[in-house]
Amino acid sequence: MIRINEHYRKLTASYLFVQIAELVKEHQKARPDADIIELGIGDVTLPLPPACVEAMRNATDEMGRQEQFRGYGPEQGYPFLRKTIAQHDYRNTKAPISPDEIFISDGTKCDIANFLDILGIRNTVAVPDPVYPVYVDTNVMVGRTGESHDGRYQGLHYLDGTPENGFVPEPPEEPVDIVYLCFPNNPTGATATRAQLAHWVDYARSTKALILFDAAYERFITDPAIPHSIYEIDGAETCAVEFRSFSKTAGFTGMRCAFTVVPEACKGITEEGEEHSLRALWSRRQGTKFNGVAYPVQRAAEAAYSPEGSRQVAERIDSYLANAATIRRTMENLGYRCTGGDNSPYVWVEAGDDSWQLFRQLLNEASVVTTPGTGFGLRGEGFIRISAFNHHERVEKALERIHSALA
Repeated sequence: MIRINEHYRKLTASYLFVQIAELVKEHQKARPDADIIELGIGDVTLPLPPACVEAMRNATDEMGRQEQFRGYGPEQGYPFLRKTIAQHDYRNTKAPISPDEIFISDGTKCDIANFLDILGIRNTVAVPDPVYPVYVDTNVMVGRTGESHDGRYQGLHYLDGTPENGFVPEPPEEPVDIVYLCFPNNPTGATATRAQLAHWVDYARSTKALILFDAAYERFITDPAIPHSIYEIDGAETCAVEFRSFSKTAGFTGMRCAFTVVPEACKGITEEGEEHSLRALWSRRQGTKFNGVAYPVQRAAEAAYSPEGSRQVAERIDSYLANAATIRRTMENLGYRCTGGDNSPYVWVEAGDDSWQLFRQLLNEASVVTTPGTGFGLRGEGFIRISAFNHHERVEKALERIHSALA
């Protein structure tokens, strides 16, 4: 008989979204005429920017001509997109990022999981709590944790995010090898100041740790004082890998395009203590296990940086941010304490002792779907996440219902 990866059996059953779906189904069955409004998931609703559609259409036409046809592309991404990203996203950082340090992929979630391929199994790991579940589950899958006990996996270091620290945890007192950070944060919507990120970079450099920095929502930052990239901090290029995505910015959730930055200065060590380039290892990993993102998709991503594409992307982000601001204002006027909603598409609402109680009330009395915070870790209990990813008129309608239900 074939043997399975026993570490998968340690995964606690992720009933959150299954349970949500069942409750929504029951609600719809009990009230067939209910117009349920979804403010729970993090999927975009606005269509692709026209500039991206035109670029993809033109690229697809190229693929139909013998003289312009392309087969397998470079696994690390086409040079035209890597160069564009370096010029537009990283030219003003403290560490100038070169195109060959940028790797195009089909999703940030995939890269965050796959990056563990090049990191040794004996590394210790710290994750924030509340947490994007992928950070935890992928480490469980590769065998870096023990069993789950009282809602937390043995062997992981959990960094508590609370209203008191603004959901920006402090570095742990003990050294760890790998740290996951996400700002603007999913699920809490919190952002980190330049000083807070510098504190983390100092910690990583002093302890020889690696920061895996998830910046998938950086385009939602409007406050000029808040860093968009970890590489705006002195020395971060020696201790941090950054992940970004076109999904929530240019609406590519169905198109699949993202990128990971692995600076040449970022090193790991062998068992013998010799330094080794993480960039070289990641390039080898991608060349072996990944066939690259489709040429038309990469041309569409490139178009998001054009003058017209940038304007269209900004319009979509502004629309979601307007939704988020309205959600936060409504909930605060109802007496709820909130985080996010200003430089983030998520609003993290303090719900009381029981996340599910407020979730059920909003579903049953307002036909509005949110996300209970318990799905994001122990520190998520007592909160719900409300997503701004919907059409403005739908959000306005949902908030009218929420106000009626909670006022």
